[in-house]
Amino acid sequence: MMKTKLFTNGDWHTSDINVDSLWIIDKRDSSGKHENNYHGNFVPQIPYQLIKRYTKEGDAVLELFTGSGTTLYECEKLVRNYIGFDINDEMINYINQKMVDTKIKYIIHNCDVTNEEKFNLCMGQSKRFVESEQVDFLIAHPPYMDIVKFTEKEEDLSHIAKLDLFIDKIRQAMENGLTYLAKGKYFAIVIGDVYKNSEVVPLGFYVMDAIKRNFKCKMKGIIVKNIEGNRGKLGAQGIWKYRALNSDYFLFKHEYIFVFKKEF
Repeated sequence: MMKTKLFTNGDWHTSDINVDSLWIIDKRDSSGKHENNYHGNFVPQIPYQLIKRYTKEGDAVLELFTGSGTTLYECEKLVRNYIGFDINDEMINYINQKMVDTKIKYIIHNCDVTNEEKFNLCMGQSKRFVESEQVDFLIAHPPYMDIVKFTEKEEDLSHIAKLDLFIDKIRQAMENGLTYLAKGKYFAIVIGDVYKNSEVVPLGFYVMDAIKRNFKCKMKGIIVKNIEGNRGKLGAQGIWKYRALNSDYFLFKHEYIFVFKKEF
């Protein structure tokens, strides 16, 4: 059986799709609707690269944690429809105000993605909205446990301090989302590690292992991205270096982008 070619548009010599496993991004894209006003928000270049490579115009992208809307703005730029989920009422309202002039089809649900019943109800509404029974790409950029708390809601994953519980919640969320991803399509999880109790917790690898153990999928890429210009450390690089030199740890400047192909 012949393989389906993903890259079908334009000249590959001039394509801006990055196929390397190390992405060094000097600064975040601030064009269009993007703003660096939300702690932990996406670097726009990540969803841009993934959406452009694994989808085509008119496809539907599902995002489990909408955050500040970075992926949605990239979908708008690349003319993809969008289904998003988040529990931050304030950010959902803010994003909707910025999208009043859009020409793509999109919807953001205020819903806990680990709640199967509510998730399915929302997806039933979403399928009618984007005129598709299944989505063409799934992306997830969850909180990194309780490092940054985003809301006061009990169901907010950013309140979870226990590793086992956090991994189980991620598994539940991915199970709900992957139900609606078409077989043979791709999904990606973007996540970093955390520092707790004086040691590194390799959260990214725990999440990757949970995906491989629980879902029939093929791993297509482990990409390491630097986070130069991290909003939490802007203007304080010197003091962070001083603290690291006077201790025994290294400064986090990376995130992992795990790309999988669904086979069920």
